[in-house]
Amino acid sequence: MKKIAISVVLLVALVACENKVKNNSNNLNKITMNTQIEKSAIEKVLFSYRDALNASDVNKVLPLYTNDGVFMPSGAPSAIGQEQIKSSYEFVFKTIQLNIQFYIDEIQVNGDFAFAQTTSRGTTLIHANAQTVPEENRELFVFEKVNGQWKIARYMFNKIK
Repeated sequence: MKKIAISVVLLVALVACENKVKNNSNNLNKITMNTQIEKSAIEKVLFSYRDALNASDVNKVLPLYTNDGVFMPSGAPSAIGQEQIKSSYEFVFKTIQLNIQFYIDEIQVNGDFAFAQTTSRGTTLIHANAQTVPEENRELFVFEKVNGQWKIARYMFNKIK
């Protein structure tokens, strides 16, 4: 009888452990799926940003930034907040026309914040002399989830070469 009782206790413990492993596995699968959903949403923002740049459209760029976003272009002062960001992009789009593609190297999500490391390649048309030159940059984006939407909170880039 004692052996049966011990066997029953061991069986109950084994079943409990198995259920805990299944629950942990299910939780891990949910976290992985949620992370993939968030990464996909960030990818959409990145490609919307690329499209806005290629269209030289300030009105498509601005909604992609948080209200207190920061744009840190290479060789120029940082633009902080929507008004400064708007002025910076208006200047950029009057000066050049981009034709680029983004390549996503990494996206990491942690709660309501995320970052993406990208590279971009293509061409730039310089309006002042009508010359087209190669364009190649590396970029760092910091995203913040605002009202359920991923927005660019900080953006910095520099030339690869």
